[in-house]
This record gives sequence, C-alpha cells and structure tokens, in this order.
Amino acid sequence: TEETRKELVKTVNKDAEEAKIAVRNIRRDQNELVKKDDSLTEDLEKDALEKIQKITDEFIKRIDEIAQAKAKDIMTV
Repeated sequence: TEETRKELVKTVNKDAEEAKIAVRNIRRDQNELVKKDDSLTEDLEKDALEKIQKITDEFIKRIDEIAQAKAKDIMTV
C-alpha cells in the first residue's frame, strides 16, 4: 500500500543520512591525520584538506542521488 511505501522511503532516507554521517566521520578522521602530520608543508596540508573535502562532497552527492532514485522507485506503483 501507499502507507507501506512511505514508510520504506523514510527508511531509505534514514539509511542515507546514516551513510552521510559515516562519510563525514571518515572525513573528520582523515583531516585530523593530515593536521597531525608534521612532515607536510602548509600548502600540502591545505591541498590535502581540499582534496578530502572534494571526495567527501562527491560521496555525499552520490548517496543523495541513490537515495532519491530508490525513493522514486519505491513510490512508483
């Protein structure tokens, strides 16, 4: 029924949010590792942090796209 599909969409969105949180936690951990690495120059550190952020943004975008596609698929009768 439609009610069941709406519940499934809520579950999809919840799982997507948990996945995004996991990606952000990985980003935070990697940022800490970069900042603790004393062998990196300021420029290399800045470049590494930017690259980490770019990768994080890509994964979050992919998670959103997958969640939207799945929600649309579920709501299609």
